[in-house]
Amino acid sequence: MNAQLSDFLRSRRARLSPQDVGLAGYGRRRVPGLRREEVAQLAGVSTDYYIRLEQGRGRQVSDAVLDAVSRALRLDPTEHAYLHDLARPHRATGRGRQPIRRSVRHLLESMRDTPAIVVDYRMVIVTANTLGVAVFGLTDDLRSRDRARQFFLDPESRTFFPDWAADAESVAAELRLQAARHPGDQWLTALIGELCIKSAEFRTLWADHEVREKTQGLKRINHPTVGELVFTYERLALADDDEQTLIAYTAEPGSPTAERLAVLASWTAAQDAGAEAEWRKDNDTAAY
Repeated sequence: MNAQLSDFLRSRRARLSPQDVGLAGYGRRRVPGLRREEVAQLAGVSTDYYIRLEQGRGRQVSDAVLDAVSRALRLDPTEHAYLHDLARPHRATGRGRQPIRRSVRHLLESMRDTPAIVVDYRMVIVTANTLGVAVFGLTDDLRSRDRARQFFLDPESRTFFPDWAADAESVAAELRLQAARHPGDQWLTALIGELCIKSAEFRTLWADHEVREKTQGLKRINHPTVGELVFTYERLALADDDEQTLIAYTAEPGSPTAERLAVLASWTAAQDAGAEAEWRKDNDTAAY
């Protein structure tokens, strides 16, 4: 039985009324939303067939049927793709962390005034340029790079991200999308299980069955050193790599954020110079 498919179809059916889809609503309804037979009617399939599909017992479901159900439930393009992933899980389950190409590293470091990171489908930051490290406070510790765990389980994230509630919806919706694309990924399964256990907010959002893939938008950060930063971000696919994407955060020229980024870049350069000087001092001393 495909429990995720079953829960998703019920949740999408519950959000529609007969009036939304041009049907007359007869009688009092015990639960909100369309009835199963109404979805079947709209999709052009038998009620029994749709019931089996919604119960997760459908086998060899055709693209035509899935497309018809998608139209009946008024799914958006992201939800439509998610339905196909749930009904016929066949995508790659992850090949482990892929090496970062030298050309991608050069691209990152050439973006001197733009914080940029590379993330995998598990929402783990695999690398970043110098300003990206400074903006997001990244260290060699995986915990600082595990974006989903840190976001929901680290109390400081609610201060760091002023729009925490809205951002939380996006994080949970993207995790649900990736879980369907990579159904055999044990690391991702364990992450979702841990968040469901440890975060009441994540449990609530996960139960909503929202799916979303954010490719661009606005991001606000309350940086502990320089204060509020307001970015427009773009998420860029990497050639020949379907597991990692590059995210660049740009600031409006001449804006307070651009000025604060310049301060942060100078502060970071001074910190790096100090660390290098300390390293040389220690090594020179050790030579005698």
